[in-house]
Amino acid sequence: MIRLFLIAGLMLPLAACGAEDHKAEAPVRPVKFTVIKPFRDQAPVFTGVVQPQVSTDHSFRLLGRIVSRPVDVGDTVTKGMLLATLDTPVLQKSVDAAQAALTGANATLANAIGAESRQRLLRQTNTASQADLDSAEESLQAARSAAVQAAAALEKANEQLGYARLVAEFDGVVTAVSANAGQVVAAGQGVVRVASPDLRDAVVDLPDTLAGRLTLGEPFRVALQLKPSIQADGVVREVAPLADAATRSRRVKIALQAPGESFRLGSIVSVPFPGEDAAFLALPKTAVLERDGKTSVWVVPADGDRVTARPVKVRPASDGQWVVLEGLKEGERVVTAGVHSLVEGQRVKMDGAVR
Repeated sequence: MIRLFLIAGLMLPLAACGAEDHKAEAPVRPVKFTVIKPFRDQAPVFTGVVQPQVSTDHSFRLLGRIVSRPVDVGDTVTKGMLLATLDTPVLQKSVDAAQAALTGANATLANAIGAESRQRLLRQTNTASQADLDSAEESLQAARSAAVQAAAALEKANEQLGYARLVAEFDGVVTAVSANAGQVVAAGQGVVRVASPDLRDAVVDLPDTLAGRLTLGEPFRVALQLKPSIQADGVVREVAPLADAATRSRRVKIALQAPGESFRLGSIVSVPFPGEDAAFLALPKTAVLERDGKTSVWVVPADGDRVTARPVKVRPASDGQWVVLEGLKEGERVVTAGVHSLVEGQRVKMDGAVR
């Protein structure tokens, strides 16, 4: 009996030590975490489209009925190439009438020249009066004026006939057609749109808050949406001064520099918006722990599950995160939720990762 009491007395201190050790070990806590990356790797990406910088709607200068339009969307055209023609019988009749009027005016002029020459000779021999010579000179002047007027009318008629042919003003690609053969079009009504493929823009609509931070000439990296590995450099060429009333977005045109054939007109592109802190590491605001005037974060090693406090130097970023100046490296894991309830060396369960 005495031996049993002795054994029980020895086990009581051991049990108490075990309970104290159990209390010292903090429980495993599930946490959310993030992998540290630069701002450029987590920048918002916007979708845009490749559009020409130069695009012109070609139209006729006069009213008429289209009889042919030999080009269609996607066709490549060169300067002076025929795009469409109007019905010309009426215009041709005007040219014929003007030509006939000029022929008659020239005949009248030739007759007036001869009459004036004869009257001048007769006047020199006092056979004709001065009044007869003056009348002949007046008729000659009138005939000359009529000939000039007829020539101008013929030139104008030919010019009008030329307007029945719509030709390309520069080398380019047909991007739209708005009239077909048999359709009557008014003067100035668009028929064929031709775009120059040499100068291209990536056109994207950005939120008003982001577009307002852009400056002309700011560089961007643009990628094809279907094949992101194909990229091109560009600079901001134009920012819309006003936001769209419905979407509150502003249109931004990024001039592509040597984009290559892959960036065809109409191609869909992706435009990341890294901002001014693109080269720095980004840190969520909830990951920062401030105590006693010091700033730190909980770091979880890649090969472990225990947190370690790491002093860091940060500054606020424009998008609400922190910019890491010192203390962290790209790829490290940092706790982003529950930072105030952790202790040094506490085991954590890496659930609910924030990527």
